[in-house]
Amino acid sequence: MKKLATSILSLAFATGLGITGALAQEHAEGETPHYPIHKPKNVEWSFGGPFGKYDKGQLQRGLKVYKEVCSACHSMKLVSFRTLEGLGYSEEQVKAFASEYEVQDGPNGSGEMFTRKAVPSDHFPSPFPNQEAAAAANNGAAPPDMSLLAKARGIERGFPTFIFDIFTQYQQGGPDYIYSLITGYQDPPAGVTVAEGTHYNPYFANAAALAMAPPLSDGQVTYDDGSPQTLDQYAKDVAAFLMWAAEPHLEERKRTGFMVMVFLLIFAALVYLTKKSVYANKEH
Repeated sequence: MKKLATSILSLAFATGLGITGALAQEHAEGETPHYPIHKPKNVEWSFGGPFGKYDKGQLQRGLKVYKEVCSACHSMKLVSFRTLEGLGYSEEQVKAFASEYEVQDGPNGSGEMFTRKAVPSDHFPSPFPNQEAAAAANNGAAPPDMSLLAKARGIERGFPTFIFDIFTQYQQGGPDYIYSLITGYQDPPAGVTVAEGTHYNPYFANAAALAMAPPLSDGQVTYDDGSPQTLDQYAKDVAAFLMWAAEPHLEERKRTGFMVMVFLLIFAALVYLTKKSVYANKEH
């Protein structure tokens, strides 16, 4: 009976290996591609790990990149201007920043909508009046809202990487993906054709090409702090900023989690010592 069970298990294992090999070969031949073609690059982020913190200088640079480049197509309607104080800006600076935007308000006493300068309590306005207008202006693909993009675009890392992620507290999948996508545009390899109006990017999660053209290039945004004005730096800064936009309370959450873990360890030790003391003189 044991020999029979061993034979069945061995056959099943061999069959599984055969199927895996066949799938790998099929994928290699390009018959059933899986996206993204390349896994996102692993970037060292200041906010990574259980004790990570945001680099406010980097977040301010990322905001500048978003304002001067990304905001032309992408909205950030869930982020209010007043939260920018978390980036190190004063209340007066936030007011001045908000006043550079115009938002729709109303109706007024005549029942009409009107436009006014934004105030800190307002949210970042959308560059388009509606989704249809956004799609029409971008080759039929409406640019996604960036408010929660860094949390929504994480790519599954698979086995066994996700096991190590539990211990390293890896949660930078979204920023890694955004950085890789921005810096990953390239010419399609030989034998690969992309639809007209699309751009080849092996890091894109849904296809081999996407409608968005390369959004950034060297020297496009001027930094005042002396940081490199390169595509690589722009991509890191805006990805970090989008992570903050999606999770502005990340540092507080990590501090709370650390205190909870310390409490649980102390509590477990007290429970063990109490149990040991109560049953010390008991016969077993």
